[in-house]
Amino acid sequence: MIKVVLFEPEIPFNTGSIGRTCVALGLELILIKPYGFSLSDKKVARSGTRYWQFVQLSEYNSWDDFMDKRKPSHDELFLFEEDAENSFYKPNYPDSAYLIFGKESSGLPLTLREEMQDRMFHVPMRDDRVKSLNLSNVATAVIYQALRGVYA
Repeated sequence: MIKVVLFEPEIPFNTGSIGRTCVALGLELILIKPYGFSLSDKKVARSGTRYWQFVQLSEYNSWDDFMDKRKPSHDELFLFEEDAENSFYKPNYPDSAYLIFGKESSGLPLTLREEMQDRMFHVPMRDDRVKSLNLSNVATAVIYQALRGVYA
């Protein structure tokens, strides 16, 4: 099934909210360290409400650790940044997709973005006065778009 990956998440409320969405849809949540908070932080549990205990959680010490242990194919990786060229509506997401979101303050590292240019997507916004959307909102929109074939 599709997996959600948070690269170095910084805000516990976002991680908790995304975790709750993952529970609702039966998806694995993968977190790549370091975090800007502790997973034992009450803010994570509060935003995940009573569901955090049911999150299918995997943790990795770094991007390289994640890639070495999971070994996803290039075509299974879908990375999201507000300035990516392609819309998140464009791809057909396979069941084995990894939906990858960067940290709230700076997104994904430039080296990774350059290396994965062809796998970068954005959630369209009509008003350019808005630089970016909240991570948990973007993740939820992307997750449901990726699952559209499952629920169509």
